Amino acid sequence: MTADHPTPDAAHRPLAGRVAVVTGASRGAGRGIAQELGAAGATVYVTGRSTRARPADTYGQLLALSELASLPGTIDDTADEVTRLGGRGIAAACDHTKEDEVAALFARVEREQGQLDLLVNNAWGGHETFTGVFEAPFWEHPLSNWDSMFDRGVRNHLVASRCAAPLMVKRKQGLIVTTTFWNRDHYLRGNLFYDLAKASMTRLAFGIAQELQPHGVASVAVSPGWMRTEFVLAGHKTDEAHWQERPALARTESPRYLGRAVAALAGDAQVLDKTGQVLRVADLARAYGFIDIDGRQVEAFEL
Repeated sequence: MTADHPTPDAAHRPLAGRVAVVTGASRGAGRGIAQELGAAGATVYVTGRSTRARPADTYGQLLALSELASLPGTIDDTADEVTRLGGRGIAAACDHTKEDEVAALFARVEREQGQLDLLVNNAWGGHETFTGVFEAPFWEHPLSNWDSMFDRGVRNHLVASRCAAPLMVKRKQGLIVTTTFWNRDHYLRGNLFYDLAKASMTRLAFGIAQELQPHGVASVAVSPGWMRTEFVLAGHKTDEAHWQERPALARTESPRYLGRAVAALAGDAQVLDKTGQVLRVADLARAYGFIDIDGRQVEAFEL
């Protein structure tokens, strides 16, 4: 098993012929998910605001905190990776806070592909207002976190799901995956805004599941552990090639571990049995038998 192949069986491309939309896939979790869907043979519409010609311009505060000169990753880079790994990557610029752009995206997918098998709701605005302090009393966190986490987070997922659902209902099949963070319903102490936003995403996935199940369409929330995203690596002054030199990162997992979980769910003919559930990547790794890119089955991360 190598970093480029999710399972020893990857040559069979279990998701060949499937069409996916992964939102917020310029970097981080979205990029890892798109890569693994590509490795499984899917056609993946890679969406987000960052293109090679014009990166997103709302990450100035986080870039300064991370001491990065430029924003890492673009939808074009991710789409190229999807294709390199065996799928078909299509970069589709979309600001998921704008309903007309989201509607146009899904109309394009239907026009070009005639189907949609998988939507991964991952676009998340919470990083845009991150001050460098995660744990603080709620009265000390800025109210701007509400706007970034709800108006540019939870709402993004709802808007995309509204556009995707009719395409799936028409074919009586499909899967909507919402990325979240879930700690067995424990309070995510230290950040009330984050706790509320992630709980809302989990509930959104549950509610969508109730309405889509009669139509043969599944909806689940998937919770990764502590991922080594580009910003996490930068914050620890390291990169993916050298992260193991940082003991503080021992409990982390790559974004592709989450990607392998999503690919496994997308390839599961019985996924409707899981609809409405919150699924942890660590539990899915054991159930489906996949590993992270470094060969580990990383244990579930809990705060």
